[in-house]
Amino acid sequence: MTLPLEMSRPKRANRLWRGSSAANPGLPASLLPVNSPPRLDWSVGRYEQVAEQLLPAARVAVDRAAPAEGEHVVDVGCGTGNASLLAAARGARVTGVDPAARLLEVARAMAKERGLDATFVSGEAAALPLGDGEADVVLSVFGMIFASDPAAAATELARVAGPAGRIILTAWIPEGAISELARASRQAVMDALGAPPAPQPFAWHDRDALAGLFGPRGFEVEIAPQEQIAFTASSPRDYLEVESGEHPLWVSGRAVLEPLGRVDALREQALEILERGNEDPSAFRVTSRYVVATARRP
Repeated sequence: MTLPLEMSRPKRANRLWRGSSAANPGLPASLLPVNSPPRLDWSVGRYEQVAEQLLPAARVAVDRAAPAEGEHVVDVGCGTGNASLLAAARGARVTGVDPAARLLEVARAMAKERGLDATFVSGEAAALPLGDGEADVVLSVFGMIFASDPAAAATELARVAGPAGRIILTAWIPEGAISELARASRQAVMDALGAPPAPQPFAWHDRDALAGLFGPRGFEVEIAPQEQIAFTASSPRDYLEVESGEHPLWVSGRAVLEPLGRVDALREQALEILERGNEDPSAFRVTSRYVVATARRP
């Protein structure tokens, strides 16, 4: 869906914000579960840096899924292939699905380099390019949280999961400095686009919400004890510099905010949030918590 655009909106910004994921210039990308109308192309910038930060969560999710050799694993919102490659290294047959063309190319190259059995295809969570019951395991590491239509995405995951298949997904708990930064940065771009208020995002971290979503589709949901990831740098300013220079959402956000003279205001607000939430006075550390949910048919 594309928003009505103001006449002053730059053509390049127009192009960047019509890609595949819900638009939101937060830090880091996968900390931003949003259901807002603007959409962007996650191929811009350098998402590889973000993926490296999120690799520990992919390891936790794959460990929880425990794919056996020969099982078919479908990784929804695979990005550069963190979880896909980990599952393939266990001997699973993997299909990674993502709407970002460049990230799929990165994932393919990494799989070839490591000699792993993984195929990467273009697709959305709400329209997976797979047949009914093809997957033994459906994974989504901070991918489903970007689904613009949670019900449609859940229906697709349930459809491709085999009778004994399991669905494992990770979702951030919306609290702390990174979550606050996400809200601030989202609002800056939404304001610049003249967009209406975004609807309340689906609570992917909440067991009751997930049970209400997957229960009618024949699944029981369990949530394991919370996990966490620490985002670190030499200082809050250095962290912000890296993110704003490489993150796809910051790159796209600048295309919207710079012509309006709003980038500096957002950067100052972002730095203030990071400094206030910093857990390491001698450097920078912000810890973000997340859940790993498993859905199975009884």
